[in-house]
Formats: sequence, structure tokens, C-alpha cells
Amino acid sequence: MTGVAPAPVVSAAMVQEAAERITGRARRTPVIDWSVRAEGSRVEVTLKLELLQHVGSFKPRGAFNRILSAPALPELVVAASGGNHGLAVAYAARELGIRAAVYVPVTAPKVKVDGIRGLGAATVLVGNSYADAAEASYERAGEPGALYVHPYDQNEVVAGQGTVGLELDQQAPELTTVLVATGGGGLIGGIAAWFGRRAQVVSVEPHGSPTMYAALAAGAPVDVEVGGLASDALGARRIGVHGFLSAQAANVKAVLVSEAAIVEARRLLWDDLRVAAEPGGATALAALLEGAYRPSPSERVAVVVCGGNADPCDLVVAGTDLRSPQARRPPADGPAPRGVRRAKGELRAS
Repeated sequence: MTGVAPAPVVSAAMVQEAAERITGRARRTPVIDWSVRAEGSRVEVTLKLELLQHVGSFKPRGAFNRILSAPALPELVVAASGGNHGLAVAYAARELGIRAAVYVPVTAPKVKVDGIRGLGAATVLVGNSYADAAEASYERAGEPGALYVHPYDQNEVVAGQGTVGLELDQQAPELTTVLVATGGGGLIGGIAAWFGRRAQVVSVEPHGSPTMYAALAAGAPVDVEVGGLASDALGARRIGVHGFLSAQAANVKAVLVSEAAIVEARRLLWDDLRVAAEPGGATALAALLEGAYRPSPSERVAVVVCGGNADPCDLVVAGTDLRSPQARRPPADGPAPRGVRRAKGELRAS
């Protein structure tokens, strides 16, 4: 289902059309201005709190735009998902009064699987990865009256996710840099399509899931091994063609971060702001805390907190190790994770 023609590349005009199409369907999420200590210096950042979107992530934007772009409402929408996309498709289908079937790997977090079922979608657990679930979903998607909603590699989906960037541009027009966690490339591709080269868009990924990083280095999407923390949300084996082309056209930079930095970012969001991000949602902030991306003093930096679908209990239990089991083993060498100092946040009206 990924064999969609790579042209045309998603444009800012397509993002604008998507925003008009999904008006009243997706929330306009708020931003917070925040001063955070990173790498020994204070960095002023604007957080885009997209985890406050319906069903806890940016994904409904793309799902609604894909479905509402069809010539007529389908009888059935089909999706494969590690969790967040499945929640979005199930929610969009319920709101539009149509049926949904979501194929989910058995490794998906229980909180996400329960949410998909609670929204009324037929939920099929199959395989150990997104790729396994996707393969199983294709036959159902071929039924008459069905529409396949890809989690990231369709122009309508990328354009829908790009409305995050459109809103952010309206809310913080002075920004020069946008940090975005990357999985399959739909969110960063859409944001890059909106901003083009008016702002520097930066892809942030865990070392264990370097899909955009590897693709930009190779000049084309390539297969990578994925795993570790945040792989349920950021664990695509290959970047989507549509998101990659948009990112490449916008001269997106790519950086990698450690699991320790993601854990640190997630803790800091909770301790300072009571923002309960999932690991994938905290990944973009980790680039600042670890120094994977070091902004100049003149930059105005925005960070997209893209998801909050994780069990928050581990954030409030002292001493909980939030890393994946592999990362809990002591490193052979290297510095200990850096500390951060608390900072105050101010809600900015949108």
C-alpha cells in the first residue's frame, strides 16, 4: 500500500487545503513558552502541545484529511498501527459514522490497544512489528468500499499532519527552528512542507530508530533496524517516500539522541510542567538536553511534543527506570546523563 506515486511533493498549499478540510475536526492545540537549562545554557523554547490533540497525538489530522479527501465517504477504513495511528483512525471513523478495522502488532502498548477498542474499531492483533500488522491489513483494504489510511506515506496524511506547522507558524511567527520527532516521516514531512526553508526543521530520532537520519545520509529511503524506547511510535523500518521528499526539499537536518536523554526529557516535562508525554512525544526535546542540536543565541526554537499515549504511572513513582530493558545495562564507557535545572513555563494564548 506504499506504492503511491511520489509526485507531487506535498506543498504549503496542500497543507492549507488540509487545514480548511479538517476545521472543526482537529483541535487547535496550545503552545507554551518555556526557558530550559540545556548544555549549561538557558534556551528559550516554544512547546507545541500536540499531545492535547484528540486521542493524545497529532495523528487525527492526517486521518481526517485522508478520509475527507475521498470522493465519497468510504464504508470502511482500514489501518495498521503501533498504536497512535490506530487510535486516530478509530476516532475519525467514529466521528464520521463509518466502520474501522485496525491491525496492531502484539507488542503495541496496552493503553493504546484498549483505546482503539474503546473507540469501536475492530482490532486485530498480529505480528511483532508494524510491518507485520501492515502486511496483514492489505487484504482487508482491498474489499469493495474500503479505504486504506496509511500512518504516514500518503500525501493526504502528510498534508494533514502539516497543519501542526501551520498552527505553530500562526502562534509563534518569530520562530526560526522547529524540532520534530520522526518515525515514518508524516509529521516532519508535513511541517517541512509548510515551512519550506523559512525555518530550519530538525528531525530527531532515537539511535535505535534512525529512519530519517539514514535516508538523508543515503539520499533515499533505506531499510533500518529499529527497536528500543519509543519504537512503538517511532519504529518505522523505512521512512515514507512522501515525507522524505518534503524533508529533502526543505533541507531538513537530522540528529540522533540516546534513550537516557529521552527519559530525561520526559521527566523534565512532567516535573516542571505536568506534561505527561510518551517517549516519542519527548524525543524532540531530548535533542536540546543532550546537545544533539545546539541552537545559536539568535535562534527562536520550537519543539513539538507530539504524543501522550503512555501509562503516566511511571512518571510519579520515584526511582522508576523509564528506559528500555536493553538500555538499562550499564554502558561500557561514556559520561553519565547530564542534569537539568527546572524552569518556569508560561501559557501563550493561541
